This record gives sequence, structure tokens and C-alpha cells, in this order.
Amino acid sequence: MTFTPRYTITNAIAAALAKIERARGFLDAADLSQDWIGRRRERAILLEAHHSTHIEGTRLTLDQSERLLAGKEVSDARREDARELLNYREAFQFVAGHLSSREPIREETIFEIHRRLVRDVRGKSGRPGEYRIVQNYIADLRTMKTVYVPPPPEDVPVMMKQLVEWLREEKATNPVLLAGIAQFQLVTIHPFLDGNGRTARLLSMLCLYRAGYDFRRLFVLSEYYDRDRPAYYRALQETRDRGSDLTLWLEYFTAGLATQLREVEDRAERAIGSETLLTKAHRVGLKDRPVQLLAYLLDRGKGTIGECEAALLENRRSLQRDLKSLVEMGFLREVATSPTDPTKYYVPVV
Repeated sequence: MTFTPRYTITNAIAAALAKIERARGFLDAADLSQDWIGRRRERAILLEAHHSTHIEGTRLTLDQSERLLAGKEVSDARREDARELLNYREAFQFVAGHLSSREPIREETIFEIHRRLVRDVRGKSGRPGEYRIVQNYIADLRTMKTVYVPPPPEDVPVMMKQLVEWLREEKATNPVLLAGIAQFQLVTIHPFLDGNGRTARLLSMLCLYRAGYDFRRLFVLSEYYDRDRPAYYRALQETRDRGSDLTLWLEYFTAGLATQLREVEDRAERAIGSETLLTKAHRVGLKDRPVQLLAYLLDRGKGTIGECEAALLENRRSLQRDLKSLVEMGFLREVATSPTDPTKYYVPVV
């Protein structure tokens, strides 16, 4: 037997694929500074690691995750949560290392992703990098009722071999759909005792990367899932309930990727506008301090004078003069918080 996924390319899927292709073309052609790309890639790794592990139950805040990935001590974080976050970054970097690789995806590739994810955490007693040999169950965490029973353990090696063979041989399937199918099928097989969701999400990213759909490694798909976890789980379960016709799941998967890429496009467009504005500021002869202030506000999108003072460690009176000058020259505009709140935000005119 072979793995043969069933699905229909609906209008929703076709529309999402068109948006994804447009984003791919824009990002490939966009003239973005290497500094900006480097900062956004670091942010993408942070968000992907935070949200993907958060889906699986870690309790870290985004601030805690950021400090942990920066190598700082976070005394109020659970050790296993911290370890899972760091493991995810390591597994993500392993996947990124296969960017544009011509090597086929093998079972050993998936084993290695899993080993890196569960090293020294919850899954360490669950045969890291090895298929399960017992039956597992998926339960609703609120009701603790079983909602899905994965295939029996004796079927796992055969089903995983079929999936990997399909990934190696399939040529006609759109790469985005292939990535979504790979993610769903691995979660459905649930080949490991723990770490299946994280492994599946990284497998889908690996499929995208290898097909040239890396989008400069600026996108964060797990953030979309984590924003509305019930919708994520519902898309998986309802697809299973429909006899594993993957149409519903692929509608959800492609909509998620299109949404995340639209956000990347928006940031990139703002970055290009920011570069143009800073160039203009230098051209009209602005000094270093107001240019630094403008750059800070461009990066943040907006800011109060108090936020500028805290971030730039400048004298408030000097900042007031600079902000007033930048407003008068048309680089910034003042925005009132509300009719009853005197706080003003300074917003770049991009």
C-alpha cells in the first residue's frame, strides 16, 4: 500500500495559494537591509519557539522566552519549560540547515528533529528519536475525554515509511499543500510518545524550505495556531472526523500561512518606508540625536515621550525639542490617546 492523500482544491485554498505566491514574489524582490533581515529572523525564531512550545503546554511568557534565548537566567521559569524552548530552537536550526538541500527527507531526518526536541524534557522517557511501542491517546485537556485514538504501534513504522516515500517521490503536489499534508499526516500517525505536534510543525517548515518557500525565514506559522488553539485543534479533529479528507485542514493551513505572510509583507513595506524616511532625514541635515529618535520610533511604530526617554536615555527637554522639530518637518505626527487622556503618541509619517 502507498500513502495517497485525498483533498479538493477549493476556491478558499486557491485564493490562499495566490496570496502566498504573491508574498513569495514580493519578499524575494524586496530591497531589505541585511541588518533588518537579521533582526527579524532572530525575532521569527523567538516567536516560533515560544508559540510552538506554548501550544504544547509550556507556561513561559514571551518576555521570559526572549530572555532565555538571549542566554539570560530566568529564575521564575520552570526548568522543563526553559529546556523545551531551547530544544525547539536547536531543532529549528537543524531544519534551517536543510534550506534548499537536495537530500531527500528520510525517517532519520524526522528522528533527529524529534531527538533534539525532547532531549532532557518530558519526552526523554518516551524513546527520543524512536517510534512508540505502546498505544497512545489524544484527550481534550478540559474534559479529559479521548477525542482521537492514533493507529496501533505496530502500524506506525509502515505508515511513516509510506509518508516518507510519498514526500520523496511526489512531484505534482503544490509545495505548500505538500507541507500541510506532511504536518497533518505526522500528527495523525502520532509516531512518538511525546513531541508529535512540534515535530509535525517543523516537518512542514522543512518541506517548505526545501521547496524554496523559505520566505527569507521571516514567517512564524505556529503563532497563527497559538492565537486560537481551539480552532487549530478543531481543524485537525474535524478533518479526521471526515475520514481524513484533507480539504478542511488544507483550507486552514493555507489561510494561516497566507495570514502570517501578509504580516511579514506589512513589516517589510514599513521597513522600506523607514529606510526612505531615514535617508531623507540625513539628506536634510538632521543631527545624530533626532535621527536616532526617528529610527527608534520607526522601529516601534509609535511612542510616547516617556517611552523615548526610557529607551534612549536622553534628557526630556532635549527630546521635546527634537520631537517638535520632527513634527514640524513632517517626519512625525502627534496622535492623542483619547479626548480625556492627555498622553500623546508620536507616529512616523511613512
